[in-house]
Amino acid sequence: MRKIIVSEYLTLDGVIEDPGGGDKSKYGGWSSQFWNEQAMKFKYDELFTCDALLLGRVTYDGFAKAWPAMKDTGDFGERMNGIAKYVVSTTLKSAKWNNSTIINDKVVEKIEALKEQPGKDILVEGSSELVQTLMQDDLVDEFRLIIHPIVVGGGKRLFGEGSDLKVLKLSDTKPFSSGIVVLTYQLDIKKIK
Repeated sequence: MRKIIVSEYLTLDGVIEDPGGGDKSKYGGWSSQFWNEQAMKFKYDELFTCDALLLGRVTYDGFAKAWPAMKDTGDFGERMNGIAKYVVSTTLKSAKWNNSTIINDKVVEKIEALKEQPGKDILVEGSSELVQTLMQDDLVDEFRLIIHPIVVGGGKRLFGEGSDLKVLKLSDTKPFSSGIVVLTYQLDIKKIK
């Protein structure tokens, strides 16, 4: 069975909002100062161990606008543009980015079916509202929290108020010389039930 892996850039105070600054939000643009070769290798390896992206509409729109237009991105860019993409949205009418499929109903059933298909794991990036849905239905198999050594004081958080109690089991840590630490967790189902 394929795993759903949620990979998120976070600040020390738990903010995930606009790490690259592309949304021009008040809290955006905080991650780039910590980007280095280790972070680049981590994201490269992560993308190539998966064969599908599962995205919410906002993240999908941003990626679909940016990736096809980027120049000199090498095999990483080719992979982003070529990989199977599933976008969960009730408002998106068409998905023109190469290899994209819209999931607009029976979300949990369709994602469970995706997990049952043969293939590599499924990667979720950004997509905070989708992540909340996946968490509620225990569809996330692994969280990769890419913690940046910065406090921004506000903005959208990955685990906001109203999140259900979840127990996670730490399975790996990777510190980078820039101060980033990747914490990898699995859901500990035994303690929840």
